[in-house]
Amino acid sequence: MSERVYRVVQYGMGPIGQELARLALERRSYELVGAIDIDPAKVGRDVGELLGLEGPVGVLVRADAEAVLAETRPDCVLHTTGSYLDRVFPQLESIVRAGCNVVSTCEELSFPAAGHPELAARLDGLAREYGVTVLGTGVNPGYVMDTLPLFFSGVAQQVTAVRVERIQNASTRRKPLQEKIGSGKTVEEFQQLAAAGTVRHVGLRESAYLIAAGLGWRIERYEERIEPVIAERRIETRYFTVEPGRVCGVDQLGRAFVEGEERITLHLRMYLDADPAYDRVLLEGTTPLELVIPGGLQGDRATTAIALNAVPRVVAHAPGLVTMVDLPIITVRS
Repeated sequence: MSERVYRVVQYGMGPIGQELARLALERRSYELVGAIDIDPAKVGRDVGELLGLEGPVGVLVRADAEAVLAETRPDCVLHTTGSYLDRVFPQLESIVRAGCNVVSTCEELSFPAAGHPELAARLDGLAREYGVTVLGTGVNPGYVMDTLPLFFSGVAQQVTAVRVERIQNASTRRKPLQEKIGSGKTVEEFQQLAAAGTVRHVGLRESAYLIAAGLGWRIERYEERIEPVIAERRIETRYFTVEPGRVCGVDQLGRAFVEGEERITLHLRMYLDADPAYDRVLLEGTTPLELVIPGGLQGDRATTAIALNAVPRVVAHAPGLVTMVDLPIITVRS
């Protein structure tokens, strides 16, 4: 019996979208049938050319999303255009109304009820009406600081608190992320941008609420603080040169309180040339459990992997807006 091949459309051909398209082209279980982007420099180009492959793949980047979805009728749309749900909601709505399942890397979509309960309810209603499933996921939020701790908790007799620490070397990441963490800014510039919400990691709040949902906890209060990481020496990456005393990253802490106690602590430090880098999960309880990933999960590769690997689970799931706690374990399919 031959394995099912999932027809996918890539919506958004930025760095993450391009890597997702590349991965879909490499895997036997997926067929890339369309690509969408509004960038004039990309529209009309073959995806193979855009990715620097040896030859064309027969899929052109197009700006008319409605036409692409109507003509290709994909099993699932891979959506990678933004972090904020209110900004990408019109795109998601159009995908759902086209009758397509969606896996999106929009960070706020990983647990949208935390920040946008009205939009979450509206999207869930639309998905049910049109018979499709919508999921927001990625490496963080979506996996390392939420789903992984929940999976790990399956071998715990009791969990009284969840502590997750992620130190990520941002020098290996894409340009938009290095910009998002304030690379090269002065401390004053960073503080102004952080106050405006333009320099920060999006998703700690969503991870906290995802953990709470998985453990049956109710968050009474959530707090978050963000501080700059300052370069102690000159740092050069492919995209930035940061002098000593300038900002080279973010130090972000999310704290969720349950029954008056801090039960969820999420600490993210993402900065240039971070060493050592690692992911650490600590479950407090009857017998404390600790999981450490030396070097940490490389964010861009892990994000594209989990988004594509989620497609079969999303396609098979009942219609509606779902989170990672609603799905069976996601595994890789070659």
